[in-house]
Amino acid sequence: MFPGGSLNVEIEEIVLKVEELEAMRLKDIEELNQEECAERMQVSRQTFQNIIDSARKKIAVALTLGNAIRINGGNYRATFCKFKCFDCGNIYETNYEQDKYICPACGSEKVICSKKVDFCTKWCKTIE
Repeated sequence: MFPGGSLNVEIEEIVLKVEELEAMRLKDIEELNQEECAERMQVSRQTFQNIIDSARKKIAVALTLGNAIRINGGNYRATFCKFKCFDCGNIYETNYEQDKYICPACGSEKVICSKKVDFCTKWCKTIE
C-alpha cells in the first residue's frame, strides 16, 4: 500500500476482522453495554470482550505506528440493515438470509428493506 500515490514508501497493514469492527461499532458508536453487545453478536460476554480487546489493540497499534487498516476476514456477518414487515409492523435486523424475504415474527412475505422506505440510517447490504 502506498500513501498519497508515492511509490517509494510502503505502509504496513493491520488486518481488522469484520467481527472486531462490529464489536467496536456496537460498543463505541451505539454505546451498548457489554451484555447487549454480546447478545447482538450472538456470542458470550467473554468472547465479546476478547473480540473488542483485540480490535482496540489493533486500532491503537495502527494509529500510533501509522499503519494502514484493512478490514478483512473473520467469521461474522454484520447486520446493518433493518427490514419492515407490512403485515405485523415488525422492524427487525436480518439474522439469517431468509429474513430478507420472510418476517421472522409472523411469517409474512410482505417485507421491505428499510432503506427503500427512508428510515435506514446504517449501511445497507441488501440485494436490490
